[in-house]
Amino acid sequence: LSEFERKEILDYPSVYCIGTNSKKKPAILDNPTNNYGYDDERGDYLVVNHDHLAYRYEIMDTLGKGSFGQVLHCRDHCTGESVAVKIIRNKKRFHHQALVEIKILDNLRKWDADEKHHVIKMTEHFYFRNHLCIAMELLSINLYELIKANGFVGFTTALIRRFTSQMLLSLALMRQHHIVHCDLKPENVLLRHPAKSGIKVIDFGSSCFEQEKIYTYIQSRFYRSPEVILGMNYHMAIDMWSLGCILAELYTGFPIFPGENEQEQLSCIMEVLGVPDKEFINRSSRRKLFFDNTGAPRTVINSKGRRRRPGTKTLAQVLRCNDEEFVDFVAKCLVWDPERRMKPHTAMRHPFVTAGRRIKPPTTITKSNSSTLGGRSKQVLETPKKSLIGAPTPLTARSSRTATTNGGPTTPNNSHSQPIPSGSSQTSRSYRASQTQSLSSFHSSRTLSGYAVSESLLQKPMLHN
Repeated sequence: LSEFERKEILDYPSVYCIGTNSKKKPAILDNPTNNYGYDDERGDYLVVNHDHLAYRYEIMDTLGKGSFGQVLHCRDHCTGESVAVKIIRNKKRFHHQALVEIKILDNLRKWDADEKHHVIKMTEHFYFRNHLCIAMELLSINLYELIKANGFVGFTTALIRRFTSQMLLSLALMRQHHIVHCDLKPENVLLRHPAKSGIKVIDFGSSCFEQEKIYTYIQSRFYRSPEVILGMNYHMAIDMWSLGCILAELYTGFPIFPGENEQEQLSCIMEVLGVPDKEFINRSSRRKLFFDNTGAPRTVINSKGRRRRPGTKTLAQVLRCNDEEFVDFVAKCLVWDPERRMKPHTAMRHPFVTAGRRIKPPTTITKSNSSTLGGRSKQVLETPKKSLIGAPTPLTARSSRTATTNGGPTTPNNSHSQPIPSGSSQTSRSYRASQTQSLSSFHSSRTLSGYAVSESLLQKPMLHN
């Protein structure tokens, strides 16, 4: 123990771990700058692997970093389990929002005691060296990492249906208790196990109770609802918009509305949904940024010199999907007016969701090392480790969608500007691969989930129940 720890440890009635094998950072007791040397200039805790947190958790690895702070993979020496610990930055504004997050997580834990609503489970929260810390269950990779590991090809509607049903249970619970997630995206939906299709919704760091909204600038841009972009009052319907965007991305492999900024984000939306009616536009406090005095959209040209034209694509063209029920489900999520947007309980009764109840999917990976997920046989392959996750890996790709057909839309989705030549024999997979570099801007802002397991815990990729 350091000199500081010999005094600090007296405040802890139970001691499980002291970080014996770590290279501890000694406190600078005569200088309170940067939390006596325990923080960096941002207020982030200076992490030392194998040191302790609160004399209970051994730090194994850093899983992710964000504006809020860091998420660590830790071993709980009280229970013997691996957990994720979110360490909030030592700054007042982040501390305040973390208290809201804890309040929401604590309530969700009570409301979902049997863990049937697929939300992250907080095990405890505590203070350590002026940092608020939140301990949670440790999960597997997030849906963005899964898409990336699959070479940005997308997944079968059968697998997407399973994800959808579980996310709807999460959203239904939140709606019942008037909680707005405010940051639903593929990175915030994690697999519970690397070889199964069970998921959990995570990261309530931006969330709020509907009547206690704190921020107006919320949601990640690709998944941001029109009412948030336009500065209108928002409520729980913004999460259903995000869900629609996520499902489209799970199918195509790319964001459906990949705007470079807010102006182009709205242009991307109008390209598919057309221009909203004037009554909707007039409710916007930011309408002059996006529309002229007549209500016509302002011209937006992106960095590639492309201008998107309202109403020039249909959702079915963008998705390139012949499953009418899936297209209809996404369409009912992507509605301009939040009051008319589909609600979670209604969505649970949609034919796309209920269709899966008629066919029971396989529950195990058979000894023959094959999976019938989505009705197509696939060879079971080794799961890519995180360090290799950029390489295309066949998980549950839609093999029937690899060939480009004549007469279809010139672009698979509106996440890129170069069309596939009509009649080309180039496959969607090779086309997407050729576009990876030009599409890097879509993915450059993404970070690894702060709640995911380390690469050594990833095993088999084929997903089953």
